[in-house]
Amino acid sequence: MATRHLDEIDEQLLAELTNNARVSLVTLGNRVHLSRNAVRQRVERMERDGIIGGYTLTPGKNSKGGRPIRANVFVYRLDRMRGELVLSAIRAIPEVVRCDILSGDFDLLLAVETETVERMQAVWEQIAALPEVANTVTSLTLATPVNRHKVNAPAEG
Repeated sequence: MATRHLDEIDEQLLAELTNNARVSLVTLGNRVHLSRNAVRQRVERMERDGIIGGYTLTPGKNSKGGRPIRANVFVYRLDRMRGELVLSAIRAIPEVVRCDILSGDFDLLLAVETETVERMQAVWEQIAALPEVANTVTSLTLATPVNRHKVNAPAEG
């Protein structure tokens, strides 16, 4: 499948949706001077083409717990080549928002987000208790001075 070039209107729609994924199609249409249906068709095409990979919720400052607790968990598996059981178990933990397979000392890097430190500990215990996990190292995020979320970053499975 050939990758379709994004035009200026597509880029504007992506910028608007990145700023507020809940913006109505009518409002988007008014901002880019297209009908609601034309905007819907463009958004659906970008979803089909993988340009829009999904929508997410970011808790606001007034939500329960406020800012989420974030941590990076480095995981070393007992069997680096046949560690699918670990990956399957990690996929089932909703607080794991990202899992990267690494080169080097550790096999996996997990990005974990929870509402409380207690839940973070429970998630860590769940991961560390997996029979195929040899070791973990966990680092809590204290601050995020740079956060460059790439819209077109490839998702790998």
